[in-house]
Amino acid sequence: MPHSHKHPSMIKSIFVVLGLGLPWLGLAQNKVADPRPYAASITEEDLRSHLYVIAGPEMEGRETAMEGQRKAATYIQEAFLKLGLQPGYDRSYQMPFPVYRDSLADARFVVRGKAWGLNTDFQPMMQVNNTATQYFSEVTCVGHGIVDSSRNDYGNIDVRGKAVLILDGAPAGYRTPRPGYLSPSGIYGKIQAAQEKGAAAILLVGAGFPRRSAGPNGNMFTELFKPVQAVNVYFISEQVAKSILGSEWEIVREKGRSGPMEPKAFPTETELHFRKETRFLQSTNVLGVLEGTDKKHEWLVITAHYDHLGKRGDVIYYGADDDGSGTVGILEIAAAFAQAKADGKGPRRSILFMAVSGEEKGLWGSEYFSDHPTIRLDSVTSNLNIDMIGRIDTERKTADTTQYIYVVGDDKLSTDLKPISEAVNLKYTRLTLDYKFNDPNDTERIYFRSDHYNFARKGVPIIFYYDGMLKGDYHKPTDTPDKIHYSLLAKRARLVFHTAWEMANRDALLKRDLPQPQMQ
Repeated sequence: MPHSHKHPSMIKSIFVVLGLGLPWLGLAQNKVADPRPYAASITEEDLRSHLYVIAGPEMEGRETAMEGQRKAATYIQEAFLKLGLQPGYDRSYQMPFPVYRDSLADARFVVRGKAWGLNTDFQPMMQVNNTATQYFSEVTCVGHGIVDSSRNDYGNIDVRGKAVLILDGAPAGYRTPRPGYLSPSGIYGKIQAAQEKGAAAILLVGAGFPRRSAGPNGNMFTELFKPVQAVNVYFISEQVAKSILGSEWEIVREKGRSGPMEPKAFPTETELHFRKETRFLQSTNVLGVLEGTDKKHEWLVITAHYDHLGKRGDVIYYGADDDGSGTVGILEIAAAFAQAKADGKGPRRSILFMAVSGEEKGLWGSEYFSDHPTIRLDSVTSNLNIDMIGRIDTERKTADTTQYIYVVGDDKLSTDLKPISEAVNLKYTRLTLDYKFNDPNDTERIYFRSDHYNFARKGVPIIFYYDGMLKGDYHKPTDTPDKIHYSLLAKRARLVFHTAWEMANRDALLKRDLPQPQMQ
């Protein structure tokens, strides 16, 4: 459940009764600069103009390391250049990071001289497999291959260097002690257990054969060199399992349905061949710097991810809200700050505006930056991250649906954050700040799912601005620019601008006095 908070009108009335002004809340009192004229420059028209390009068909869905993403990076770079921002990566606006992609060259599965069909009878798990040819004289069946605090399907059998055959799913009545993708009864949980046991290959018996081809290309990834190599995994049909186990296959299948079974080695002649080719790709974060004045060696970082899901065939996933809205938001916020600086009212701290890519793949761009920072992270007062601020949560039924924003992480890492955020909102924008996703028991785990997390894990205080889930449009081709609520997008962007103005101009860096929440 979201944390409770007072309505802005209630807070205002308290100030009136007590005779206290907003300076009591600790807002920076910059006597020279009034931020409101610059906030007013963030307009619906400019946001719309940018977004119809960023989320237009020419950008092809902006998939990381693909041509559409490169076009979007160029557009953002040119916008930063036009605003007079300095390059944020040495002399370049673009910070490259490596991306790799595997393509399948060959895969064969042979049992006692019989070759089984790719996708018809077996399918290699390309995202984990390494090129290898393996010959096994026996295969060890370990039932469902589940290992948890109360169960060990491997028993006392040593499977180091061996091939293990594992049944898919779980037996009747099994209750997992750990839900999620690493559940002991899930595919990745079983792979992890087999790898820890030292298995050389996993043959995972699954339904649904023949299967649709996984395609010639595997998933993209960023970690080519690994301290530990994964075990090779092959999904196999029941017919292939029967060719290995012989007449005992039916007994194994029936026993597996009801509960644990004794592991057993079966003699065989099984050949596994897998070969892939790895291609080097590249993606970039786009960095623009607005230099500060008397505190220019301290920083504020404002981020949004500009990548999305790309194309599936001829179908474009436009990503207008996710996160075209955040991307155009930082362009407009940067423009407002650039104008203030041109008028001699620039921020005291330097501001790094960064559009990151690879977020949809696993927060890659922000992870790379946080591990290879261009600035000292201990000199960063805060990261303000914007990911989806142009739509209305389809699950939200309260009366304030056109006047809200989810604020995430302001109660973590720094006790300075929430008072500043609320005071700024009260003075300038008066949106409803919803703290639903600050709940430590949030099942969506929103705090860990966008680029701010890679700053938070390094100790940088963060605020994440978010509009919620878009039922029917989230990660669908229908997330298009015509569905954006531009007046609400502008108001939310102005809230981020005013919050950034305060953080860039206040006397002290934000305290770092709260513990880091741990990902579970």
